[in-house]
Amino acid sequence: MASAFSHALVALAMGKAFQNKVLSRRELALGACCSVLPDLDVIGFSVGIQYGDLWGHRGLTHSVVFAALLAGSLVGMWYRGKPAIAMAGLFLYFFLCTASHGVLDALTNGGLGVAFFSPFDTARYFFPVRPVLVSPIGVGEFFSPYGVRILASEAIWIWLPSCAALVALRVVQWRWSAKSVVSPSSPS
Repeated sequence: MASAFSHALVALAMGKAFQNKVLSRRELALGACCSVLPDLDVIGFSVGIQYGDLWGHRGLTHSVVFAALLAGSLVGMWYRGKPAIAMAGLFLYFFLCTASHGVLDALTNGGLGVAFFSPFDTARYFFPVRPVLVSPIGVGEFFSPYGVRILASEAIWIWLPSCAALVALRVVQWRWSAKSVVSPSSPS
């Protein structure tokens, strides 16, 4: 898996990429939580759930079905009074934050793969290119020399592209708004 830091950074970059009044600090924090939440499946190890099981690590909680259910639950519980367009935007943001978890994990060089289509298809998948060093499951193992290597790998393959995409989108937004402010001169 990628580290919790990288999962949260991607969610925050997605949220900040668009200048939107609906995404306040609360929603950005919820998005960051959504991006990390799928890894709660590691609790299953302590109760005998095997890695490759439906509820095992990188199983159902890493699927697009889980992402949709989590996003729908959050919007249904806390945003019912919002206009439909705002609710749809929040659903999309929370969904993308949650789904990004599996995408990042499928870029790592370890584990059994990600069950993107669980529970309908429990096959595990990786992307053809897997440049990100896999993060250990235990916190203690992360704070070691190997943890520094993981963060360096994630800085190159996750943080830098996320920040570059954020800056690129902001530049496009800025240029688009600058064009709309400048109106053509009317003939005299």
